[in-house]
This record gives sequence, C-alpha cells and structure tokens, in this order.
Amino acid sequence: MKAHLVQIDSAWEDRSANHAKARKLIAEANPQPGSLIILPETFSTGFSMNLPVTAEPEGGLSEQFLREIAAQYQSCVIGGVVTQTSDNRGLNQSLAIAPDGSILARYTKNYPFSMGGEDKAHVAGTSVSLFEWQGLRIAPLICYDLRFPELARDAVRAGAEVLIYIAAWPVKRIQHWITLLQARAIENLAYVIGVNRCGTDPQFTYTGRSLVVDPHGIIIADAAEQERVVSAQIEPAVIRDWRAHFPALKDAGLMTNAECRMSNG
Repeated sequence: MKAHLVQIDSAWEDRSANHAKARKLIAEANPQPGSLIILPETFSTGFSMNLPVTAEPEGGLSEQFLREIAAQYQSCVIGGVVTQTSDNRGLNQSLAIAPDGSILARYTKNYPFSMGGEDKAHVAGTSVSLFEWQGLRIAPLICYDLRFPELARDAVRAGAEVLIYIAAWPVKRIQHWITLLQARAIENLAYVIGVNRCGTDPQFTYTGRSLVVDPHGIIIADAAEQERVVSAQIEPAVIRDWRAHFPALKDAGLMTNAECRMSNG
C-alpha cells in the first residue's frame, strides 16, 4: 500500500483556501488507485478554537472535500475535521473515507490539548477506532494522543497494525514528535505514520517533519519542513513477519501464540 502524507501550511480559519491548497498538492502527487492519502489535524482551518468558524455538522464542507478526493483518486482519505455537538462544543475528529464515500472510521481525539485550551472547546473521545484498507488494520489517532502510549496499546490490542497520528505539532517540541513516533513503532511492532502541518498561525510555528516509521523504528520517509507530499510503501509482510518472529506483543499479553502465527500467514 502506498501512503501519501500531505504536509500543508494551513491558512488560518480559511476553509476554501485550504481545500484549494490541499487539492493542488494532492494533484501534484497524483496518487494511484488504492492509495492512502492523509491530511493533518484540522487541516481546513488550522488549530483554532473558534468554534463558530471551525465546527461543521456531520457531512459538512470538509467532509465533502475528503469524499471528493477519495472518489477522484479511488483511494482512502484521512483528514482532520471539527464536528459540532448538540451543546455547541466541538469534536476534534479524524475521518477515514473510502472511494465510494462511506466512512470507514470516525475517531474522536481522546486527549484534547489542555495547554492550548482545547479541553474547553472540544469534547474528549473515549475509545479507539479501527478500519481495514488494502488488507491492513489501521487506527487513526490525533496529535496529543501520541504522548499517551496506553492509547496506542488499546489500538494494537484491538488488532491495529498501522497507527496514524494527524497533528498540528509546533516546532518547540518537534524532537518529542520524532522520538515518540519512533517509540510507538518500536514498542507496538507497527508502522507509525505522523502527518503534521508546516508554516505558522497566530500562536505557533510548525516545521512539519511528517514521517513514516517502520516497525523497527526506522524512519523511511520524512517530509522535512516544506509544504509538500511525501510518500512511502507500507508492506504488510514487514509487520507480520516481525510480530511472528519477535515475542514482545505476546509477552505483553496483547497477542496469543496462535495470533502471532496467523500474523505471519
């Protein structure tokens, strides 16, 4: 499976500009059918807590945009949206949409970023979500979730082989981002994909560093700091052979011997 990480400099609270920018970047990458296309957290508006601007109903403009991209490229598309609740708060979500427009997963960020006031605006999720694409079991996660290893463990316990963190992670803590993505890959014997934004907003500077990390913790794709799309091949056999060979998940009580053997086909 080919994964395409769309590292975008999101214009502040400008949905139409960001949709146009993302569309252009994806067109330049020209993903082939069956790909996985991933956009950052709150890519449509930037990481704003201005809910009258950012929050959309289910099926809103950003969700429609993701559906259009999925259909156009006959690929699975993941992107961050803010959905409005009945009590006028928000849900920071990662949507995974299939080529036919169906929603494969709608994951709500479990750990709103309290340091940035997100806990006042967004309601926390309470569980992980999984979906299957190209024979791989994938768990979407969001930004600050990366600092909580138990959440990744919950996803792996549910069967995840690929963990995808979409983010708006600022430059001040970018080394944490890189190190934690590698740690989550090593400890879970999983591919880990982190898709961050670049550029600036009224509060932070972002230096991208969208990464694909293999199950051994090796970085196999790095978008550096520019606005661009970086791509990498995700190989199911790499995950399954390593899990069958190395007993860490079995010893942690996350997989049985039989499941390890099944992982290896």
